[in-house]
Amino acid sequence: MKKIFLTVVVASLATLPMWAEIDETQEINVPSEESIEESEFEPNGTPGSGFITELVNNSLESAMANAPAPEGKPQLGRKLTDYASAPKFGGYFIGKYAYSDQDGAKGGTGFSQRLIRVYVDGTILTDFKYRIQAQVNNSTFHMKDYFVEWSHWKELAIKVGQYKRAFLFENPYNPWDVGAGDYSQISNCLAGISDKDGNVGNGGRDQGLQVQGDLFPAKKDGHRFIHYQLQVMNGQGINGGDKNGHKDFIGSLQVQPIKDLFIGVFGWTGDYVNNAGVETDRNRWAASVKYEHKDWTIRAEYAHAQGILANYQGEGKADGWYATVGVPCTPWLKVYGKYDAYRANKKWESTKTIYSIIPNFQIHKNLLMQVQYNHVHDRNLPYKDYNELWAEMYVRF
Repeated sequence: MKKIFLTVVVASLATLPMWAEIDETQEINVPSEESIEESEFEPNGTPGSGFITELVNNSLESAMANAPAPEGKPQLGRKLTDYASAPKFGGYFIGKYAYSDQDGAKGGTGFSQRLIRVYVDGTILTDFKYRIQAQVNNSTFHMKDYFVEWSHWKELAIKVGQYKRAFLFENPYNPWDVGAGDYSQISNCLAGISDKDGNVGNGGRDQGLQVQGDLFPAKKDGHRFIHYQLQVMNGQGINGGDKNGHKDFIGSLQVQPIKDLFIGVFGWTGDYVNNAGVETDRNRWAASVKYEHKDWTIRAEYAHAQGILANYQGEGKADGWYATVGVPCTPWLKVYGKYDAYRANKKWESTKTIYSIIPNFQIHKNLLMQVQYNHVHDRNLPYKDYNELWAEMYVRF
């Protein structure tokens, strides 16, 4: 099956049979580390510089623009040149307060540091983009992204390094745009956001090679009808080499029939070796739709996985789905509603469902306040219903 995966992805991702590893021990309702990287699907999706990094970026740009150019060579600057753009620095942190009335939760985790991110990106020789991004969680520091992408044509771009997997629309979103205090359960469980390699979260990332492009521009507004991505990855997540010589193959085919409406199918097949040396299959498929227009957001996704784990005695199936709607109320207030369900073994008695309402207060371009109420119905627990209240502050610096 794996030998023909790439061919099948190109022909029709919707028909792929999938097998998958599911980690049932993950805490789905706890926010995981998110991405501030430029979205794979929305090239302008990165949140941008904050008040400190903007000063640094402007100073670098000014210094490069005013520096004497070598004889016979063009002036350097922020715009693309024959040589390099000024590097762009960015960073932000997220702080959180969490309350829960779940039995045994002791009122929730209270105040916590969710993450601190810093990054630098830019271009070299016009066609080469690069990014380096690091994260701190309390006392833990680790690399998130490091890649170079050749992007001379819209129809074909080649990326090498560590970056987001091309699985689900939600996975590459940055926290400023996802609208909630955490990703959906299928993003956490099946896109690998909360998978663990040692003590480091994968964040939906892996190391490898990607080919992507946008095809067939519309004459009326210029939007591209087709977006594709093909990835060959190690399969072990971030900051780790391949442990078994096998590669993961991930593919995405997206159609944009009208501007701002995206319909996508995703496929993933591969192997994963855990810290105990146990090798399991990890292959999945998903179908998605999203529409984002004039600050309105409508997004829904379904993901399915099948495979037998060494520590799981059932059929090894799992699936989940979510739907989220974001309604702009004022220039500074957008309210999201979200319905999020996950079945750990694809049986209704294993369903965990979260109903959320999430006001987002954009007080300043560098300051976002978010309040989230969750009602959780978890059939896996003796006391199935409980409530959560989160308050989060996003600050770009």
